[in-house]
Amino acid sequence: MVYAIVRAGGRQEKVAVGDVLTVDRVQAGAGETVNLAPVLLVDGETVTSTAADLAKVTVTAEVIEDLRGEKIVIQKFKNKTGYKKRQGHRQELTKLKVTGIK
Repeated sequence: MVYAIVRAGGRQEKVAVGDVLTVDRVQAGAGETVNLAPVLLVDGETVTSTAADLAKVTVTAEVIEDLRGEKIVIQKFKNKTGYKKRQGHRQELTKLKVTGIK
C-alpha cells in the first residue's frame, strides 16, 4: 500500500489515495486542486525520505468544503480581584480528499 506523510495545515498527516482529512484553512475554493508537501513516502517495501527524491513526488488533493470546528470556551479568572473573562473560538478548517500520489 502506498502512503505518504505530508505537511498540511501546520501539522503532518499520514495520507493514502482516497483519504479524507481535515486541516487548517487552505486558500482554495471547493472543487479546486491543491498540492501537499511530502515529508516521507512509503511504497510497499521502499521508504523515500531524502529531499532530492521527495522533490519528484507530488501529492494532490481536492478541496471538498470549508467548515468551522467545534467551539471552545476560554475562561480566565483571578481570585479576590473581580477579574473574569470569557471568550470563545471556532477554528476555520478545510476538508480535503487525496486524489493522487505520484
